[in-house]
Amino acid sequence: MSKTRTIFVCTSCGSTHHRWMGKCPDCNQWDSLEESPFDKSAGTDPHRGGGGFGTSIESKPGVGAPAATAITEIMTNLVPMRRLPTGIAEFDRVLGGSDTDAAALSNKGLVPGSVILVGGEPGIGKSTLLLQAAGAWASPVNMDSSKRDWTSKVLYVSSEESAEQIQLRAARLGVANSDSLFVLADTNLARILEQARKIKPDVCVIDSIQMIYKADLEASPGSVTQLRRCCAELVYFAKATGIAIVLVGHVTKEGTLAGPRMLEHMVDAVLYFEGDRYHSARIVRAIKNRFGTTLELGIFEMTGRGLQQLPGGMSVAAMQSGNEHRPGAVACPAMHGSRCVLVELQALTATGFVGSAKRKSSGLDTNRLAMLIAVLEQHGGLRLADRDVFASAVGGLKIIEPASDLALALAIAGAHYKRSLSPTTIAIGEVGLGGELRPATQLEQRLRESARLGYTHSFVPDMGSSKLPRIKGMELIPIRNVSQAIERLM
Repeated sequence: MSKTRTIFVCTSCGSTHHRWMGKCPDCNQWDSLEESPFDKSAGTDPHRGGGGFGTSIESKPGVGAPAATAITEIMTNLVPMRRLPTGIAEFDRVLGGSDTDAAALSNKGLVPGSVILVGGEPGIGKSTLLLQAAGAWASPVNMDSSKRDWTSKVLYVSSEESAEQIQLRAARLGVANSDSLFVLADTNLARILEQARKIKPDVCVIDSIQMIYKADLEASPGSVTQLRRCCAELVYFAKATGIAIVLVGHVTKEGTLAGPRMLEHMVDAVLYFEGDRYHSARIVRAIKNRFGTTLELGIFEMTGRGLQQLPGGMSVAAMQSGNEHRPGAVACPAMHGSRCVLVELQALTATGFVGSAKRKSSGLDTNRLAMLIAVLEQHGGLRLADRDVFASAVGGLKIIEPASDLALALAIAGAHYKRSLSPTTIAIGEVGLGGELRPATQLEQRLRESARLGYTHSFVPDMGSSKLPRIKGMELIPIRNVSQAIERLM
């Protein structure tokens, strides 16, 4: 018997090596090489052999190979691409599309032949969202109860649950009444592709890719070899047939998608389902999108009947606590693409020790927090060297934009001095290392959304009265530096 050959595959960049090394020479990641059996069929071309899989590249040289074409000779009168909208406006917003005319909803959603990778922590609601989307694709009625003249055929492949479990969940979500929604409980890639060729769906959802395997590979499901080959063949299958494929991917303890980073390069879009599983707020954002922007996000709320979209925006800010004044809590309108989310930033200071004071944050950039603490000590007159500082963004949201600097600085100062702003007051502005306040982008949109949600006062950078927007029901308080903001707080 011939000896089984093994190679070492990098889980970070996907490169292969003939021997193990402590650090991958291609991406410089330590301890990322994993042993994997050598796959003789790794050089196959799935496009050959009449659409079949497994025909060697060298078997028919030159047959069906594409020819290079001058860019000026490529046809420009192509038919406009028709997307597959789900009717879930928040999900379609993240998938991308045009919103320039009245028919925008018909041009938002999933692109035929694309491959989407959805990741998120366990229990966050990935399967719930995709089952609701599958039911919406297969239904002749949109989520807003408006009828449409077409339906999509959907194949939902579950590699972790049985068909009966999927039916029970679909009944609870109210999507179990469509004849265009097919369910398959299988983990073998060949059988899944066979059913897809037989049913010919418009959309195929696979939950999850980590459990799918190829029988001709000796590696176990979830290994680097299986993930790379299964994902590659699914991408080739989608491009060859025009079937849109949505993959669910597990995440590691670091919060990144499990498997080689090559998966994110192979697919057309990567969506992350974020939020705290112990809070009802859920956010879907695009990390990569070849057919749309990565600045948009979809806002949902987890309920007993599944995910409910929040098209009017979301406010997880101090107004939910009534008129109670709370030191260390300041509301800030944070921008996510074209969406404005009112989020409450909280801070707490406690007795610590000089030289070993703690700086902890949740949902915020730790380096940004350390910088603001240094600015408050140098230009705000606060003594925080012997104080432990804890900061958090309420609701499990992640706030990383600089426009939240002023709100976080006021929260820290309020917690230190036991002072508070009015619950109807917000703060917007970027803090520089000199303590000065710099203007924030899309200031007028932030103020209008805050006024719509009931906020009446706003701390804004002083840009001159002529440059500040005038919003009905919103009083603007110009601030030049951190020291002046703390004086207004006191």
